[in-house]
Amino acid sequence: MNKPQPSLRRQLLLHLAIPILVVLTLGAVGGMFIARHIGYQVHDQWLLDSAMTLAAQIKSEDGRVRLALPPEAVQMFQWDRVDRIYWQTSSSRQGNLLSNAVIPPAPAAKATEQPAFYDAVLDGRLIRVVSMDMPAPSGVNDTIHIQVAETMNKREQVAGKIFSQWAPLQIAVMVMGGVFIWLAVTRSLSKVDSVAARLGSYETANLAPVADTENMPAEIKPLINAINLLIAKLSDEQESQKRFISNAAHQLRTPLATLQVQTQRALRERDVSKRDQALDDVHRAVTRLHRVAHQLLTLMRSEHQAEKHLNLDNVDLADLAREEVERWADNALDKQIDLGYEGPEHGVVIFGNAHLLRELMGNLIDNAIRYNRPGGVVTLALHADPVHLSVEDDGPGIPAHERSLVLERFYRGSSSDVAGGCGLGLPIAFEIAARHQAQLRIASQAAERGTRVEVLFSPVK
Repeated sequence: MNKPQPSLRRQLLLHLAIPILVVLTLGAVGGMFIARHIGYQVHDQWLLDSAMTLAAQIKSEDGRVRLALPPEAVQMFQWDRVDRIYWQTSSSRQGNLLSNAVIPPAPAAKATEQPAFYDAVLDGRLIRVVSMDMPAPSGVNDTIHIQVAETMNKREQVAGKIFSQWAPLQIAVMVMGGVFIWLAVTRSLSKVDSVAARLGSYETANLAPVADTENMPAEIKPLINAINLLIAKLSDEQESQKRFISNAAHQLRTPLATLQVQTQRALRERDVSKRDQALDDVHRAVTRLHRVAHQLLTLMRSEHQAEKHLNLDNVDLADLAREEVERWADNALDKQIDLGYEGPEHGVVIFGNAHLLRELMGNLIDNAIRYNRPGGVVTLALHADPVHLSVEDDGPGIPAHERSLVLERFYRGSSSDVAGGCGLGLPIAFEIAARHQAQLRIASQAAERGTRVEVLFSPVK
């Protein structure tokens, strides 16, 4: 059985409904106790009034006290349509004066000079008793003890009537409170539902941010802003991938078409020299295709969004620089370029990826050789404090207005007339520099001739 998914609506309803239900229940119980207490006070006051009426009828005569009530008065005193009335009067010296029952005495804790109310049992019935002591009338040294009691029928009826009228009201209040809570939670979460519905209906071709964020509740506004930021990043990444695929397809289509044409030409040729020339063109096309494919793969690896877990370690830039200069020496000789290295032999350490740093230096050297004139000079220089490297050439240079453009993918300068380039060398170097928190900048040499590409690295922490 699948575990039910947690629901924010259910949690809010529970967190709101349970405390309110508890509060309403406590309020109902408290109200019942208060109403019952008030009802008891009213009936207790009647008992006290009855006891005071009996006290007023006690007279003194010949040094004795007496309570003489006519039968009509006793009958009226005892009459009650619902409860039975019990009473008892006695004195400390004379004992029982007049009574209709033997009422249990007050507990010791209730025995005070003030009227005391307590519950007791008489003839198997629960009764409410008021007990009071008073001095005998003037001229008699005695204490009069008066008790008046009644059964609990009226009190229980009052409590039942209060409960029967109070309970429906409390139930109605609870139901209305539950309905209002449900409506409030549902209405508050409707914004979330609308956002969820919109996100669920998104098409990958149209990633638009969630609109109307200003009217969103403050509690979910940070979430919506974070979602919009993610959508914007995905949209930018999607556009970047579309441009990359489109440009890559264009760059690959040309050498592939050339390769196809030259291969067909070589197959048709019967003349050996022309066939060799066609095969040489095939080789150049394959070489260019290999270079383009290699640069595209390098660019994908060097992108900041790719390879989140890139292996980084302490790398000696001096060792890498000397190795790259040696690796490109033959290419420089083929173009009659003087390729050299200036800097320490070792000891320039940064935290980075050796493979990507080799690609960075190789692309800068390749660009300098490819676009330089025969007999020119290319120098890779490395400095330790602060750590930065540069590749200088004395070629035609890059116009100032194109120095930012050449860092874009597949852009080739207006002054470039070299075949085989695809506009990825500097963008790859720029991406690799960014992956290493380094800055890449382009500057012209003296007299606006040649180009100097600098990469400034952050110090090792």
